[in-house]
Amino acid sequence: MGSIILFLTLVGVIVGWWLARQRLTAKPWLEEGVIGEVPGTGASRLPAVTLGLGVFLVVVGALFALLISAYSVRMAMPDWQALPVTTLLWFNTSMLIASSVALQLAHHAAGHRRMEDLNLGLFAGGSFALLFLAGQILAWRQLYAAGYFVASNPANAFFYLLVALHGLHLSGGLVALGRTARKVWRDDGPRARLRLSVGLCAAYWHFLLFIWLVVMALLMGWANGFVELCGRLFS
Repeated sequence: MGSIILFLTLVGVIVGWWLARQRLTAKPWLEEGVIGEVPGTGASRLPAVTLGLGVFLVVVGALFALLISAYSVRMAMPDWQALPVTTLLWFNTSMLIASSVALQLAHHAAGHRRMEDLNLGLFAGGSFALLFLAGQILAWRQLYAAGYFVASNPANAFFYLLVALHGLHLSGGLVALGRTARKVWRDDGPRARLRLSVGLCAAYWHFLLFIWLVVMALLMGWANGFVELCGRLFS
């Protein structure tokens, strides 16, 4: 329970900080000047899209918090046998980091109207994400071939479930990224709208990277001490 509270608090702080940067906390009735000239107070629906993503991230964070908490409780039982962390999982992690960095660079390029760099960043971000997903499937098959079946041990079931859910959310992000890239390549729509779309994709990627790093910390056993500390604080 303690790990859920701390994890959700951390997710809430990150999402709240990100939403604050989008000026969703601005008070337009206190702003002075023409409404179209004040950032974040126009009639555009884009802030609603940003808010929607923020709410979605909180919901996804809550889902993974519950799974991670259940993982932490279950791993303390005697029948738990942790899976080996293969080299391929480290390679996959590096691909997801590279994808997140590429999308952040794409967002920066969009803000400075460097379309060539923007296109390159979107292509690199999507390519690295596809490599990550392909690597996850390959790691799954390697572990399965080595005898780590879902029903063999609770640790196996949790691993496959976390990987599948994370991959499912990343696949959905790739659909949104593909639509954004198509709009950018066709130069379809106002530049401000395209920049916002790229920024939302980058924020989603950073969030999924954070989730995966937490999962890796659990798999490596690095988070064991933190889990025990949470249990003592909230017991």
